[in-house]
Amino acid sequence: MGTESTGAEHRQPVMADVAKLAGVSHQTVSRVLNGAPHVRPDTRDRVLAAIRELDYRPNSAARALVTRRSQTLGVVSFDSTLYGPASMLDGIERAARSAGYFVSVTSLRSLDGRSVQEAVDRLRDQGVEGVVVIAPQISAVSAVARLSSSVPLVAVGSGNQTQVPMVSVGNRAGAEAATGYLLDLGHRTVHHLAGPANWLESQDREDGWRRTLESAGASVPVVERGDWSARSGYQAGLRMAELRDVTAVFCANDHMALGVLRALHELGRSVPGDISVVGFDDIPEAAYFIPPLTTVRQDFGELGRRALELLVEELAGVAHASAHVRISPEMVLRRSAGPAVRR
Repeated sequence: MGTESTGAEHRQPVMADVAKLAGVSHQTVSRVLNGAPHVRPDTRDRVLAAIRELDYRPNSAARALVTRRSQTLGVVSFDSTLYGPASMLDGIERAARSAGYFVSVTSLRSLDGRSVQEAVDRLRDQGVEGVVVIAPQISAVSAVARLSSSVPLVAVGSGNQTQVPMVSVGNRAGAEAATGYLLDLGHRTVHHLAGPANWLESQDREDGWRRTLESAGASVPVVERGDWSARSGYQAGLRMAELRDVTAVFCANDHMALGVLRALHELGRSVPGDISVVGFDDIPEAAYFIPPLTTVRQDFGELGRRALELLVEELAGVAHASAHVRISPEMVLRRSAGPAVRR
């Protein structure tokens, strides 16, 4: 007859098991887990070897009660299916792991004040030590400005209108570089396909485009507007292709530029022979468009990493509310933009 299993042999190991195997007290195991000083190197090595052998996993909740630290940071994000926010989250999570933190993410459909406040409150209830708010919309900026929170906060992509430490991309500078590049190629003016009007990135890129044209004494065409999607770029491209004076288009992101390229191809307008196209973001697929897309690169992963670093600095008391980290974009020259053809 076989021996009936009680399941006890399959229970998860506890701290007492580690202490017994290592031949130390459970207080010594606790000191090793919490990185306390004054533990003999050979004792620490025995404890760590026991932990590995037993595959012991500390109880994070109990550990937080002792250390008063959860080692967890919160992130409030919006539409993480978009390339930018998703890449920022990846950068934040990688940086958090390197710094010894876990990340808890709340993704919102709406970035109004109430939703953002409720999200931060939920993260606080989970015991997070600090929060990163990815705030690309005007409503999110207002929400961040009104936040009531006892935990440190860092905002990403919020312009200059928040009173918390922030990280952003030089969107105006990137748009100025893209527009100036097309003007230097001999185009009399540059048409612009902007993003949604309620996004700060869209506003800043449109502003940089407009300022560059005005400084050059070029005419400022009517702005076409999309919603960041390739579909909206395609629809705008169909309209612009019918305008014979269009020789250059600066698109506020690469997905809309992809739609423009498709529309121009369908209507028999060559790129860059008839119309030059420049995007913004440098998504991984941009180099494989037909033709490969000239664009403005912003490093979303770096944005996330710097935001996490700034939050850790704030936790350590070395970052101030006025801290502002701005990531400089750069032009990536490929084959979708060329010299203007005089008609």
